[in-house]
Amino acid sequence: MEKHSGNDRLWSFSESVVFTALLIVFGFGIELLTGASGLEIPSWPLNAVVLALGCAVIIPAGIFLRNNCYIAWLGGIPLGLCLIFGLAFLSFFGGILPQEPAVGSWWVRHLRLNQVFSSWPFALTVLFFLVNLGLSLVWKTVPFRSSNLQFILFHAGFWIALACGLLGASDLQRVIIPLYEGQETSRGYNSREKTMVDLPFSLYLDDFEMQEYAPQLALYDPATEQLVPDESNAVLQASEGLEMSWPGLTVRVLDYLPHGRPGSDGVPVASAPEDGVAYVSVEGTVDGERFSGWLGTGGPHVEPAFIAVGTRVLVLIPGSASSYRSEVSIRGRDAGTVDTVLEVNRPVSVNGWKLYQMGYDEQAGRWSRLSLVEGVRDPWLPAVYTGFFMILAGNVLFFWKGMKKSRVL
Repeated sequence: MEKHSGNDRLWSFSESVVFTALLIVFGFGIELLTGASGLEIPSWPLNAVVLALGCAVIIPAGIFLRNNCYIAWLGGIPLGLCLIFGLAFLSFFGGILPQEPAVGSWWVRHLRLNQVFSSWPFALTVLFFLVNLGLSLVWKTVPFRSSNLQFILFHAGFWIALACGLLGASDLQRVIIPLYEGQETSRGYNSREKTMVDLPFSLYLDDFEMQEYAPQLALYDPATEQLVPDESNAVLQASEGLEMSWPGLTVRVLDYLPHGRPGSDGVPVASAPEDGVAYVSVEGTVDGERFSGWLGTGGPHVEPAFIAVGTRVLVLIPGSASSYRSEVSIRGRDAGTVDTVLEVNRPVSVNGWKLYQMGYDEQAGRWSRLSLVEGVRDPWLPAVYTGFFMILAGNVLFFWKGMKKSRVL
């Protein structure tokens, strides 16, 4: 930064500390006067206008008023560091206090510390931090020097990511789309605003598929309505040859059918996966007496099979889901129909939305005819990613310069 004459020395850390503290106090004062209403970020296109106006003020001020002592202080290191500490102070409350409406003590709610990231203190501190960062960026950019490229990439990327991430938060849409097999829908539910949202496409659920882990053999006590852990205290999946024991009870699995149905004589036989349920054939002893039989998890059209052993019951618990997916047909308003598969952590993009496999009817399990799909639309995300990649490029350039100086390269 260039040196300035006059009372520059007066505008140092002490004034920056006082200014930051007063800024936060002023923000809390606004919250108290407005009943902790907070600050609502405008949506498109007003947020883009706000961003453009901010750039239109910061850039000329940094170029033409760089010798003004107040502008120099506003973009100086002392104020920047104090504002960072101010943001850390406010973020501390955001980390230790539940960030939910109407939660917390009186002072927490009326100072909006339970929603601190949408509060006036946080907004004002971020605003001046963006001004500070923007001015320092302009000074390093105009006039341009190649030696400042690393600084420009890192700080410009940070400014873009922060500004676009915060201003674009109001345009983020997240909806839950319930799909039923054989039905089509073009609406989603916004749980935050508790409203239905019309989507620019429709989804038709052709089929929902789920794979399960092997079931688990367990001992149920009706008196306590709880499962009794075996002597190993381990959760073991059913398999041929598995042995388990409880006080006075031993059990061994003779046969395991991943998919079966009762035959004409009542003995389970192998069947197709879509029709069958898991069965195990077991034998064992309870208080010295031998027993044997079949255990089954049961399903929509098959009763569960269990074995009474004294006052308790041997049961077969269905395995948890190992994977599940939805075969859907997507029809856009201006395009044809596309058949695709939605899986967990494998989103599909359509008309600016990302679709994620979210859930299903857990009571129905793999027979669920309901598939829950999450739709996310974030039009500012490319700008935020651009900022992140600029930060990454700045870091790469920093390390490259460091290795050149140390003669590693």
